[in-house]
Amino acid sequence: MAYWLFKSEPSTFSWDDLVARGTAGEEWDGVRNYQARNNMRAMKVGDRGFFYHSMKDKAIVGVVEVIAEAHPDSTTDDPRWECVDVRAVAPMARPVTLEMCKADPRLADMVLVRNSRLSVQPVTEAEWKVICELGGVAP
Repeated sequence: MAYWLFKSEPSTFSWDDLVARGTAGEEWDGVRNYQARNNMRAMKVGDRGFFYHSMKDKAIVGVVEVIAEAHPDSTTDDPRWECVDVRAVAPMARPVTLEMCKADPRLADMVLVRNSRLSVQPVTEAEWKVICELGGVAP
């Protein structure tokens, strides 16, 4: 299993929006960055990810699961853009803020800490365990 982080502005699409979709989940559409798209192309069904509220909150607020591998993004006719489908698994017991990540030396090399602008990014297994610990959820 691989681990990922998905970023969204809560005013556009929030954790609560994904939870409301239930087991059907939602397309992680609208990504227009090649590196983020390539990350989605590498995902497999069953991979886990963190749901990160960007902009105001700047915090990891939930855990998601990839339920469909890369396929054409329904929000464009441009064949270059693909997306995966994800569903909500569990909220974080405690949101893990960007500041908390930056303050923890175990996360110094995390993509979120080094390149907070990338909307879909990989997370190592070690980083996954640290974030789960900080957020009060089981890895």
